[in-house]
Amino acid sequence: MNNEQLTINNQSAIIPLAPEGFKSGFVGIIGRPNVGKSTLMNKLIGQKIAITSPVAQTTRNRLRGIFTTPEAQIIFVDTPGIHKPHHELGKVLVKNAQTAINSVDLILLVVDSSTEAGGGDRFIVELLQHSQTPVILGLNKADLQTGNHQAIDDSYADLIADTNWPTVKFSAVTGKGTKELQNLLIKSLDPGPYYYPPDLVTDQPERFIMGELIREQILLLTREEIPHSVAIAIEKVEETPKITKVFAAINVERNSQKGIIIGKKGSMLKEIGTQARQQIQKLIAGDVYLELFVKVEPKWRQSRLRLAEFGYQLED
Repeated sequence: MNNEQLTINNQSAIIPLAPEGFKSGFVGIIGRPNVGKSTLMNKLIGQKIAITSPVAQTTRNRLRGIFTTPEAQIIFVDTPGIHKPHHELGKVLVKNAQTAINSVDLILLVVDSSTEAGGGDRFIVELLQHSQTPVILGLNKADLQTGNHQAIDDSYADLIADTNWPTVKFSAVTGKGTKELQNLLIKSLDPGPYYYPPDLVTDQPERFIMGELIREQILLLTREEIPHSVAIAIEKVEETPKITKVFAAINVERNSQKGIIIGKKGSMLKEIGTQARQQIQKLIAGDVYLELFVKVEPKWRQSRLRLAEFGYQLED
């Protein structure tokens, strides 16, 4: 048999037989919050599937991005930033990130090379040194380095002095150095099969990505006022030949947060909807009608039941 059938998002897709010498594997993108992991994955696969925000700890789920060339297929696993958790949601996120370390073929440790290595980086390096998974150190944000940055580079060299990890410097924003990173990743993988059809860029359903695009606009437009106490539930999607209608609930923990999301005379909710609709239209390549409503779910981040309902649960 020369190919296999795989059902994804209720559609049958063909996974071809990999040619001789083809490489493949799962690459976990690990690092502190806000070092540019999601921006990097979007750049590498050439399409936006992970939300980005100046607010730390944006990524919640282990989101897989699929990058395929004639020579290789890399499945990037974007993980939540490893940090000290302050609530049940935080504990789930960090636990899932740590689980990813031992469930991938290769780890890309991403750091912010615009500042010297700190305690958070040291904690992750020590964590990775206890793993059997190979590691590559990625110095991101090279575009933000100014003047004499040798001290910064030296701090990261000292950080991994006891390892044999290869290092590559790049900018996920400008793309400079990402081709070298891509080549190093492929070189570091073993021969393997296609895991997904070559034209697939993520294994997540469209509804999940839609919810993430809505949450991204909330983070961007409200900043620190509604940092992480929001969860999106796509209640219904109606597709017609001319337009896709999306109905989504924005869940917050307090009435005061509901007021901020709605804004004066509904202005903030309207702006969130306008910006999110534009992003969703790019995702599905068609016209979208988006209707948003806001619900108050007290202390949902502390409830395992609510976390599971909103898609956040411990992964094996």
